[in-house]
Amino acid sequence: MTIRNLLLVAFTSFIVVSCKKESSVDTGGETVAASTILNVAYGTDPLQKMDVYLPAGRSSSATKVIILIHGGAYVSGDKSEFDSYVDTLKRRLPKYAIFNINYRLATPPTNAFPTQETDVKAALDFIAGKTSAYLVSTKFVLLGASAGAHLALLQAYKYSSPVKIKAVVDFFGPTNINDLYDNPGIIPQSNIALIVGGTPTSNPDIYQQSSPINFATSSGACPTLILQGSDDPIVNANRQSAALYGKLQMQLLPVQYVLYPGKGHGDDWDNATFQDAFDRIQSFVNQYNP
Repeated sequence: MTIRNLLLVAFTSFIVVSCKKESSVDTGGETVAASTILNVAYGTDPLQKMDVYLPAGRSSSATKVIILIHGGAYVSGDKSEFDSYVDTLKRRLPKYAIFNINYRLATPPTNAFPTQETDVKAALDFIAGKTSAYLVSTKFVLLGASAGAHLALLQAYKYSSPVKIKAVVDFFGPTNINDLYDNPGIIPQSNIALIVGGTPTSNPDIYQQSSPINFATSSGACPTLILQGSDDPIVNANRQSAALYGKLQMQLLPVQYVLYPGKGHGDDWDNATFQDAFDRIQSFVNQYNP
């Protein structure tokens, strides 16, 4: 599900051009300018691209990174939906470099899962390989919405390379794909099977490997902020977000769970809700990626 219209209402969008220098800071006699670079390819497919926003005065030792992953039920969506998130994060976390990524969309039977998971991994490999060129550190935070939050959680929990993720922000992402199939809400089971590449019976391994909750362990998980609407018709608050929260809590892992009463899957989140969410994101990121 796209959240483009919501974001355009919730925040003021901004327009940038490729490779635009925005400002500069003198760092010991050498000026490092802020820079925006759009549609940087990290693979050969047209959708394997990212937008890069680099702050002024950055360095490979001190400049932290936040990576945005859009939603769209794995079959739609685009990084442009996060433009307003970029604007907000640049103001709230001005010393962060921001990478806003696209990934290949599922067009069943082509690009079924885990294509999207492997693309996120490839994007992070690319960023980690460019830390010297971009003058950024390997202190990475992930932020995703809906399907993008699911992908962010998978990357944060399953992989310790190219870097171990410091913290992850989850806007109403699915955490248990097996349960999502068994209790699909408004998404038909047939659609889930097409995207995943089978049913839990025909392809149990992909459901197990694609569920972040299965990797929410003391050796895998990182600090997690979960932002969820209580009346979400797609991602059930109790069966998905609260279940992940409970598992992390039981293992005494750092986790914060914010449930917004009466709110759905982002589309009906108003300015006050997003203001609170970004207040919490700012505090959470500063605490766990100091």
